[in-house]
Amino acid sequence: MLGQHLIEALKVRFPRARFVGIAGPRMVAAGCEAWEPAESLAVMGLVEILRHLPRLIGIRRRLVARLLADPPAVFVGIDAPEFNLGLAALLHQAGIPTVQYVSPQVWAWRQGRVKKIAAAVDRVLCLLPFEKQFYDDHAVKAVFVGHPLADEIPLEVDRFAARTALGLSADPCIAILPGSRHGEVSRLGADFARTIAWVAAHRPAMQFVAPMVNRRLRDEFAAFLETAGIAARVNLLDGQAHTAMAACDAVLLASGTATLEATLVKRPMVVAYRLNWLTTFILRLPGLVKSRFIAQPNLLANRRLVPEFVNEQVRPDVLGPALLEQIERPDRPELEAVFADIHRSLRRGASDRAAAAIVELLGEGHAAA
Repeated sequence: MLGQHLIEALKVRFPRARFVGIAGPRMVAAGCEAWEPAESLAVMGLVEILRHLPRLIGIRRRLVARLLADPPAVFVGIDAPEFNLGLAALLHQAGIPTVQYVSPQVWAWRQGRVKKIAAAVDRVLCLLPFEKQFYDDHAVKAVFVGHPLADEIPLEVDRFAARTALGLSADPCIAILPGSRHGEVSRLGADFARTIAWVAAHRPAMQFVAPMVNRRLRDEFAAFLETAGIAARVNLLDGQAHTAMAACDAVLLASGTATLEATLVKRPMVVAYRLNWLTTFILRLPGLVKSRFIAQPNLLANRRLVPEFVNEQVRPDVLGPALLEQIERPDRPELEAVFADIHRSLRRGASDRAAAAIVELLGEGHAAA
């Protein structure tokens, strides 16, 4: 999505520009020539990435060769910092302007990476307001552009229209989002399914919708629902995450960008995540992790707005009661007001601002490109 909207904004400024790289369907539709599918980078974790390392190194080696053979006017790495920053460093050494769009969570953990970032890229385009201050403090050029999701999602969503579109009754509803990657669904799917069973036993009238990113993950989660004996109670959707969130009363979801989406839709949520045991051990080493939170609304507010649970806490007897608390929380209007403030702070015309920052970079000694 970030790549799609950035390409569209850059095309306004450079109608004849050519776009190439790692791309998903939305970027391809916007005119990007896909040298690799975006899903080839859909790997998360520290230890979990090891078995994919030879393949990822091969992809990066091929990209470097092609880009050095036909140098682009600018290289933009979108998220995926462990992949993109190494690639950017090699291109930067060759004199190609480089940009990182979406800051690594360097403010949260492994802060020493800021030196690597400074050496690899000419600009960091930040989605979150506090990130620019961090880079300013470390003398790294950064621009706060806002978040495209905040531009895409309206400040007020029509709950009635969303419920009508999904064919829901007037009974309360919970949206379930176990993740957008295979690893997330495989680690969270069983506990999410059992949590649905727990809630259904305590609230028989509750409705459940689960928007899934693709057919593979839908089938995988459906198997967990079948095992938990709850498949008939859950309406599995192809996509439609925003509609599902808008229609529901609370959301159970994996930590990640979806927690920001739920914030922008102004819905209470319960956030969960599971990591490989060795990754968990590494992250618990003294001084490695600086952030107190994993959920985006908690990070942005710098306080615990919504409950978040990790590893051994992710189980039905914890998640189920937390969900019911979110549905029944008496301070819901105050929570929605905080979410609205966050939404407004991120609603900046991100894609246009990102494109303008790239144009400015090209004008700084790179006009020929």
